[in-house]
Amino acid sequence: MTFRTLLFFLVVLPVMFFGLLFALPVNAFDPSGDRFYRMASWWGRFCSKLMGITVDVIGEHLYDRRQNYLIVSNHAGMADIPLILGSIQLNMRFVAKEELGKIPLFGRVIKQAGYIMIKRGQSKEALKSLLSAAEMLKSGRSVHIFPEGTRSETGNLQPFKRGAFMIAQKGHAPILPVTIIGSSRITPKKSLTIRKATVKLVIGEPIDTKGKSAQEIQENTYGIISKNMDLN
Repeated sequence: MTFRTLLFFLVVLPVMFFGLLFALPVNAFDPSGDRFYRMASWWGRFCSKLMGITVDVIGEHLYDRRQNYLIVSNHAGMADIPLILGSIQLNMRFVAKEELGKIPLFGRVIKQAGYIMIKRGQSKEALKSLLSAAEMLKSGRSVHIFPEGTRSETGNLQPFKRGAFMIAQKGHAPILPVTIIGSSRITPKKSLTIRKATVKLVIGEPIDTKGKSAQEIQENTYGIISKNMDLN
């Protein structure tokens, strides 16, 4: 077991546990989830520094921090969520797989904070989740989704699922495409070993979704994220 793996179990997990306990009354006081977002953003930066992960954000000037977006990114590593939380300065909620919502304490807190749980392979339940995400966009918050649906084992970009882009249409929000490069090196899939790494977050030009079909938006977003992977 590496030193960073020990740090994760001895420091990161306990900090997260006590943070979740603190988040219960915070969410009760602020059901909007805005205060929880600020806590989660701090936690993301804390994790990166403690684990020796350098985050290089490219294109930060391309988005407006006062605007809300559907943030769409590839999913290459376990660290993707804390990296995004700590590096992209938007008040965001995540679309997450339903299994995360069933984890004791953790699931309760993130659902309280407005994270949207999606049931994969169940069209009616998945549609409800997509509509919930669209309503979150309409409330003025940003929403993040991994359109691949699961982590890539190789770090290569997988096909996108169409539902992600229906959220942007129904939520009347532009898409902010983000390419994550290098996070697969931190913790390979099916491994608990944590390695030091430099990760790039490449932010693309926001994509206007007005008057465009979900397929057109999907193809445009995929093209931008795929192209920016060449900046490795």
